[in-house]
Amino acid sequence: MYILLLSLIYLAFISLGLPDSLLGSAWPAMRQGFDVPISYMGIVSMIISGGTILSSLMSERLTKRFGTKTVTAVSILVTSMAMFGFSTVTAFWQLCLWGIPYGLGAGAIDSALNNYVALHYSSRHMSWLHCFWGVGTIISPYIMSYAIAHTDWSGGYRIVSLIQLCIAIAMFATLPVWKINSDPTGTENDGKTVGLRNALKIKGVPCLLLGFFAYCAAEATVMLWASSYLAETKGLSEKDAAAYASLFFIGITAGRFISGLFSDRLGDRNMIRTGTAIALCGVVLVLLPVTVPAVAFGGFVVIGLGCAPVYPSIIHSTPYNFGAENSQAVIGIQMASAYVGSTFMPPVFGLIANHITIRLMPFYITVFFILMIIMTEKTFGMKK
Repeated sequence: MYILLLSLIYLAFISLGLPDSLLGSAWPAMRQGFDVPISYMGIVSMIISGGTILSSLMSERLTKRFGTKTVTAVSILVTSMAMFGFSTVTAFWQLCLWGIPYGLGAGAIDSALNNYVALHYSSRHMSWLHCFWGVGTIISPYIMSYAIAHTDWSGGYRIVSLIQLCIAIAMFATLPVWKINSDPTGTENDGKTVGLRNALKIKGVPCLLLGFFAYCAAEATVMLWASSYLAETKGLSEKDAAAYASLFFIGITAGRFISGLFSDRLGDRNMIRTGTAIALCGVVLVLLPVTVPAVAFGGFVVIGLGCAPVYPSIIHSTPYNFGAENSQAVIGIQMASAYVGSTFMPPVFGLIANHITIRLMPFYITVFFILMIIMTEKTFGMKK
């Protein structure tokens, strides 16, 4: 039963990753059908992010009332419905409407499952579970590519919707399995919530939120701007730049698998320190004034490897830093701060790139990496 439940949670993390890279891979074809500018993808992304922020902030109340298992199953079903809705749209405004349930479902899964794993499983499983989220983000562009080649982009959303529906059915069919993990605090379903205001008063929480915001800002900036940086600074074609920038995703996915091998031995705090040091080494490689593009490619791989353990380790350390009874409330706010950082800070760099130069990207992400490590160290220091 233990293995079955763990397999279901891994499956849920894949389902969480599947839609995340679908919009980006489908947008060139979608925007032509809707006859809208390429920048309109940002509008859809903002709506989705708004939904994820809202449901993350609501996650404690939902989990306390219905339990993690029910919130997870229903949220996957809602996301499946949203993906099917995406496949039926004929106008851009309809796409925006379906982005609301997509965001609400994704945020609820993210917060509820991250807290559940932090409470019941070791650090290595948190790393490997986020690795499986990466597997989902890698698979979905291939699904979309297949759909576009054989039908159109809507077929890709239908396929992902069907996959998520199957996962949701599996979740509902196995709800009793979740009982094997007892509630360590006895408070999961007692209906009592910490609340946003009280959670923010907990010692160390504001520091952690700022640190998590900074990390997600850096990660998302690399994800969105690495390709443009390589094209502008290394003279690569758009196609080659996009291909080599994807090495960051490979680095972060492989890195999360590798970090799972060491995380229980080193502990969350040391994994965050090690990851930050590795990421900064990657930034140095990207900045080296050499004409060989392979050095910059390697730099982005190293940045990905460094980023890999940071996100899972920050989440997994939450019950340790703030108590199991407060973890769902704190993780919900953490996820909201993460989405704020990943949503708003890459566009801020876009303004910098437009008005100054894109060559500032390594310095921009370095500021966030340094802010992140300062804030996380303060958080762990307050535990003593």
